[in-house]
Amino acid sequence: MGRITDLLTPPQVSAWDVVDILIVSLLIYEALKLIRGTRAVQMALGSVFVLLLVFISQTLPLRTVGWLIQNVLTYAAFAAIVLFQSDIRRALSHLGRAGFFRYLGRSERTADTVEEVVTAAAMLAESHVGALIVFEREIGLRNYVESGIPLDAAVSYDLLITIFQHSTPLHDGAVIISEDRIAAAACFLPISVGTQLDRDLGTRHRAALGLTEESDALAVVVSEERGEISLARQGQIERALTPAQLRERLQEHLLQRRERRPRRRDGKERA
Repeated sequence: MGRITDLLTPPQVSAWDVVDILIVSLLIYEALKLIRGTRAVQMALGSVFVLLLVFISQTLPLRTVGWLIQNVLTYAAFAAIVLFQSDIRRALSHLGRAGFFRYLGRSERTADTVEEVVTAAAMLAESHVGALIVFEREIGLRNYVESGIPLDAAVSYDLLITIFQHSTPLHDGAVIISEDRIAAAACFLPISVGTQLDRDLGTRHRAALGLTEESDALAVVVSEERGEISLARQGQIERALTPAQLRERLQEHLLQRRERRPRRRDGKERA
């Protein structure tokens, strides 16, 4: 009766026990996601089979099997490191992109992103290749991201230049950068219908103004005809920027925690 009572009595579970279980469950879940679709799945199944043999050898008098498994398991960890070094690197890289670590290194990555975009804008302007690059900020741009081609790629100037070449199918539209990654390309943006805009503003400029009128995004525009760089923010556009000025503006609005009060732009081309 004492054993039955012990079985029916619920165990004492503390808050730390719940946290412990949640952490272990999360680690198992992430491990299963990482090995899904890789050769590590077959190795995991093989490991389960080996553990089953260990249990059987301890339960039944299978001394030879037990001796063999114990000697093999001694070198199993080293073999796993050699066989799965690429998968281990991928797992550690995935862990490093977790939300907590992304927050710690966000400023450095944003600074790198700004440099890549400035370099790409300068090269595209020199070659008279049109471009529209959008920085997502506090207001999400998911609807516009879903209208384009998803990429989820690291921001690099060579990728941006390649996207906006006329020979590529992604050049006609906007590139949206979210959390320092290229979320999508060939995205459709709303066109500004303001009547006070300069007539020489093309579709890209009007799309940049239309988006920044509805959100707090930043939009970098490269003019195909004039080879000039512009920056749209809060429904205003600053034109004929040099790469250094573009870098300064992007750093001001993306890196500083407290933005300065926005200055009014007249939207006219500078001499």
